[in-house]
Amino acid sequence: MNIYLLAVVFCLLFLGITVELIRRQKMAERYAIIWLLLGVLMLVFSVFPSLLDRVSALLHIYYAPSFLFFIGLTFSMVIILHLTIVVTRLNRQVTRLIQELALLKAQNKEETSDDRPAHRTG
Repeated sequence: MNIYLLAVVFCLLFLGITVELIRRQKMAERYAIIWLLLGVLMLVFSVFPSLLDRVSALLHIYYAPSFLFFIGLTFSMVIILHLTIVVTRLNRQVTRLIQELALLKAQNKEETSDDRPAHRTG
């Protein structure tokens, strides 16, 4: 089997799985955009392998496959940065929710202790 045909099949499979994950709501659309862009970029370079050579030459990268590694590294760094931002935001939200819950529990405890009748001893 030709390596370019295998690459096209892999890219189409990758894009299909990504779309299916979006459809089944296993992946949010805002995160899927990056994966779809990567899949389309891989598909373009698989269908037009000479384009990879031309883009590599334009960027003064003399070994075209190393350009693919550069794309992969850049993509990984973008994903990691994006996920770090998301985790930081979620961490702040959880901290805020914990603080609000503690305040509500303290307020509820204070209200229930005020509503109880005074206990009289004998």
